[in-house]
Amino acid sequence: MKIVVLKFGGTSVGTIKRIKKVAKIIVSYVKKKYKVIVVSSAMSGITNELVKKSQRISDTFNPSEYDVLVSSGEQAACALIAGRLNHIGYKSRSWMGWQIPILTEGDHKVSKINQIKKNKIKSYLKSGGIPIVAGFQGINLSQRITTLGRGGSDLTAIIIAKFFAAQKCVIYTDVEGVMTTDPRIYKKAKKIKIISYEEMLEMASLGSKVMQSNSIQDARLNRINIDVKSSFVKKNGTLITKRKNIVNNKIITGISSTKNDAKVTLVGVKDKPGIAASIFKPLSKNYINVDMVVQNISADGNETDLTFTIKSEDVKKTKKLLKQNRKIKFKNLIIDKGVSKVSIIGVGMITTPGVTYRMFQALSKRNINILVISTSEIKISVLISKKHVVKAISALHKEFKLDK
Repeated sequence: MKIVVLKFGGTSVGTIKRIKKVAKIIVSYVKKKYKVIVVSSAMSGITNELVKKSQRISDTFNPSEYDVLVSSGEQAACALIAGRLNHIGYKSRSWMGWQIPILTEGDHKVSKINQIKKNKIKSYLKSGGIPIVAGFQGINLSQRITTLGRGGSDLTAIIIAKFFAAQKCVIYTDVEGVMTTDPRIYKKAKKIKIISYEEMLEMASLGSKVMQSNSIQDARLNRINIDVKSSFVKKNGTLITKRKNIVNNKIITGISSTKNDAKVTLVGVKDKPGIAASIFKPLSKNYINVDMVVQNISADGNETDLTFTIKSEDVKKTKKLLKQNRKIKFKNLIIDKGVSKVSIIGVGMITTPGVTYRMFQALSKRNINILVISTSEIKISVLISKKHVVKAISALHKEFKLDK
């Protein structure tokens, strides 16, 4: 069978009018002789509403009931899509994770797909049916509904494409594809025609909201090409694929920025072996993600200032954990919420010298001070004042010729 997996995001199914348009897109693939498996998110805003309701019921809402609650949005969207396809003369039905079943493992809210039983869906495809599968959900060994984390419908689509050996996996969203930077911040952002898994993974982890980072990682591991397209306009999107498929003369592919970072500095920490582990172990145990880290040791080598970044929502908990930590001593704790991380990403920098210098020079020319730096093989990130983000993106976009 020539199978295609089509995934539709929350904005694509956000209204009845849009669901009718989604049905037409699905039919266009059927007319091209594809066997179509559809994965749908909940209608935009529905999941957030359900989360708020759980919070109003209890600030310690049971995780298993949370998964039952928030997964119900996808159920409604799938029924509406299937209903529309039936109305226009196509055989279709909705499938919840437990009906297939999609088997998961791990904790509630952040479970992983372990296996997909294919027989029922395969039989339905052979009979001419169009299965509409609820994204974001599965069922564990205890027969309880589980969810895959926010944005998990992307992950559902990728894993279904893997298990069914689909020829294509197309992610339909509200943008024309992956952009060089956030067009809401910088209007001259351009669509990227083709991007590597590694670059897309960096962009997703650094703030690009086009796709969930876990789904990119799974696509990379299973070598599944992904098309990211708009459900609103009929244009080519962005192909996410392996590096070997890309012929690109650009050094930098994209620029990402964050909005919710905070800088934490421990001043005058007594420097001794294992001190960093003592600081970060309690944070790790409390699921606080530490990102950029820099350490400055005093001239006598007895003390160090340790700076790291976390998400703004974790500031209160981090502050409490650090002050309660009896294994460390420090003179002062400084927290700055007025910061943002700006990153340049591109596989081209592996073979191109001088990229770091060009980035720093471009920022210097605009009088933008760099607070913290971190690098990887295909990424350079700098922490700057939040008020300079737009100016920084503009400078870097021009410096690396992404405007063209």
